Amino acid sequence: MPTPVSSIRNLGPATEAAFAKAGIHSAEEVQALGPDEAYRRLIQSGTAPHFIGYYVLVMGLQGRPWNDCQGDEKKALRARFDAIKASTTQKGRSELEAALDMLGVIERR
Repeated sequence: MPTPVSSIRNLGPATEAAFAKAGIHSAEEVQALGPDEAYRRLIQSGTAPHFIGYYVLVMGLQGRPWNDCQGDEKKALRARFDAIKASTTQKGRSELEAALDMLGVIERR
C-alpha cells in the first residue's frame, strides 16, 4: 500500500494535494523522482514556484526539519531551484501571459 505524500517530513495536506494534481500520489513516487524532478512536475502542473517550498521538500526527503537549511547549502539549493524554475516554462505562452497566469489573471491552458 502506498505511503501518503504527507508522511514525508515537513509536507502536509496542501502539498499532498498539489502532488496529486501533478500525478504523484505517494511518498515512494516523490522519493523515486527526487526533489528536483518532483518539484519540476509541481511547477508544470500549475503550482507557483517558491524557493521555500522547494527547500522544505529537499529537507523533508532528507528527514530534516524545514528550517535546517542554511549558509552554503541554502545557496546551492537556491541555484538548483533557479535552474528548475528556468527550465520549466509554459509552452505556447508569452512571458507576460505566463506571469499573468501565475497571478491568476488569465485562464490556464
